[in-house]
Amino acid sequence: MDSEREPVRVVIVDDEQLVRLALRLVIDGEPDLTVVAEAADGDAAITVVDEQRPDVVLMDIRMPGRDGLSTTRELLTRPAPPRVLMLTTFDSDDLVLGALRAGALGFVLKDTPPARILDAVRTVADGNPVLSPAATARVIAAATGPQSSEARRSSREAARKQLSVLTERELDTARAIADGLGNPEIAERLGISIATVKAHTGNLFAKLAVENRVQIALLVRDAEQ
Repeated sequence: MDSEREPVRVVIVDDEQLVRLALRLVIDGEPDLTVVAEAADGDAAITVVDEQRPDVVLMDIRMPGRDGLSTTRELLTRPAPPRVLMLTTFDSDDLVLGALRAGALGFVLKDTPPARILDAVRTVADGNPVLSPAATARVIAAATGPQSSEARRSSREAARKQLSVLTERELDTARAIADGLGNPEIAERLGISIATVKAHTGNLFAKLAVENRVQIALLVRDAEQ
């Protein structure tokens, strides 16, 4: 990161004081990052984010009162919302799927090594998702669990309508993303250049009004369920 840039401003939201303290110590130890506030629940998070206008919010997904999902949805309605990076145990947190649908840029496990958490904060601050192709595939798999036939039909119809604006090649790219492929793999599958893959992906973001690749993948899976 450019040393002349202002430090990335971070708000930590977690109901466990020790977790907040540990994250603050790790983040404040970096010259290009700074913690500007902490919050122990969703309501407090909304207040401090409105006051501090951080670049990134590290958001615990499970909290008493207003949880991380509800808080994320609220924050992302702001005119200039922060980037949201979810903190989760993942294996037991179905709520993370809702957060990703709402526009959170990714997730980190609470037992992630500190260096990787720092990398994730920097990546999200730059507007990029923190989701490897393997992680994307795992999230998608979790999203396809049992649900009522009515709910499944409703989400399928809505997703198909949203995807109907795509060209055939853009839809092929979206399906490859849903399969957890990165840009080089998509280029190889479709017989196109990586630059063309990036162009198609940019079109997907614009046409589908999504913020990250996981949202694209979830739409495809909803349409095909």
